[in-house]
Amino acid sequence: MGPCHAEEVAAEKLSYLTFSGIDISHAKRIADCFVTEYMNTSVNDDVIGVQFAAVLKNIYALGAGIAHGLEYGDNFLSVLIANCADEMAGFLRKAGIRNMDVGVHAEDRLTHKKSPNYAASVYLGDLLVTCYSLFSRNRTFGNMIGKGYSVSSAKLETDMVAEGYYASERIFSINKKVQADMPIAGAIYRILWENLSPREGFKRIEDALI
Repeated sequence: MGPCHAEEVAAEKLSYLTFSGIDISHAKRIADCFVTEYMNTSVNDDVIGVQFAAVLKNIYALGAGIAHGLEYGDNFLSVLIANCADEMAGFLRKAGIRNMDVGVHAEDRLTHKKSPNYAASVYLGDLLVTCYSLFSRNRTFGNMIGKGYSVSSAKLETDMVAEGYYASERIFSINKKVQADMPIAGAIYRILWENLSPREGFKRIEDALI
């Protein structure tokens, strides 16, 4: 898992990767194979949590793109993403993931570093880079939706898959069982899958932000 972009790895810009596995020792052996002067690695055993976080950040990045397309400013975007992080943490906690407490760390028994939680690079860091980066496929796709493209037109215009589109439908379905409070992801789902207008969807999001 990220946060990283292939473009930056290819350009040998310092990047961070997280390797997650049930067997931490084995995950670390694999992670060590990827260490270079421009590649940093960390390991954790939160296999389910990092996958859910990766799925969710794509949905939220798509939402950040819609907000940009609707011409919201930087202030709104920062508040939106902060609330996305909180919503993501709430979903993960309700789903049984226990790496949610900001600033609370145990010591990793192998590396003697802080143990990761949702505020670490693979959780919050990946959310931030996917929401803000111009390399982000999901942000680009969302930007087109915000500017008035239909979903089908946006698909035709982009030459890469925007995972957040499909992820929004899956998370909406999964959350029927998890029952987390997800007004942001829910509004994004309705914009993409139920033809709710982006403007109306974001009016609903505005009312949910704190």
